[in-house]
Amino acid sequence: MCIVFIALQQHPDYPLIIAANRDEFYARPTQSSHFWPQSPTILAGKDLKAGGSWMGITRSGDIAALTNIRDPSREQPSAGSRGALVADFLTRPRAISDYCRHLRKTVNQYNGYNLLFGNYQQLAVFNSHTQSLQQLAPGFHGLSNARLNTPWPKVTRGTDALANYVKHSNNLYASEIFRLLADDTPALPDQLPDTGVSKAWEQRLSPIFIRTPEYGTRSSTIIMISKDANVDWYEKVFPSQATSARQNVESHHFSWKIQHK
Repeated sequence: MCIVFIALQQHPDYPLIIAANRDEFYARPTQSSHFWPQSPTILAGKDLKAGGSWMGITRSGDIAALTNIRDPSREQPSAGSRGALVADFLTRPRAISDYCRHLRKTVNQYNGYNLLFGNYQQLAVFNSHTQSLQQLAPGFHGLSNARLNTPWPKVTRGTDALANYVKHSNNLYASEIFRLLADDTPALPDQLPDTGVSKAWEQRLSPIFIRTPEYGTRSSTIIMISKDANVDWYEKVFPSQATSARQNVESHHFSWKIQHK
């Protein structure tokens, strides 16, 4: 998962909206979102190489989503798969404070990441580089490959677009949120962050929706949870080397009412 936008308690009908793109190498084998047979309360996609996931939710409203922190100077080739953290939390959901302690104990086992986790009523983001935990306050948030709400052009662009749509719409539609996730506008050269990769790669990675010959946005996912605790999970899966965010798309929709523990 490369970018996540969140609207928390900003619409009277949908107190939680999460919209996210997963960016990955096309060669990495992936299974689209489904209820896992071995853990049937979990809805998530699956990384078929390492067995973890990038984003998921349980029937009782526990949520986890992952973004990598981009810093090549600190990459460890032998580190574990960060997607295991999403699977671990969703398999055995814990209080935010308890799981934060676990994350701090295991932080050296993984390359840099942000983990958004909690339940639909209370979410937090753990940053592994700073080992800090930030509770999400009501409002609009953006998370990419740095800290929460770091004002990279694509983070600001997507957060502002979600805020504008949610604030000015009585009725919300996933199709409109998918539209903002499909924004492939690159950042201007003088606005690019410096994360340790070449300027050419910074430019390729600067849109919300990424397309390069070998790497790009593999899927877009939206979670909309209503005031009545109804969950709608929408997913679009894009083919390798997609020429457009709207061509040859595989779509999935799951809906249910949260089952309280």
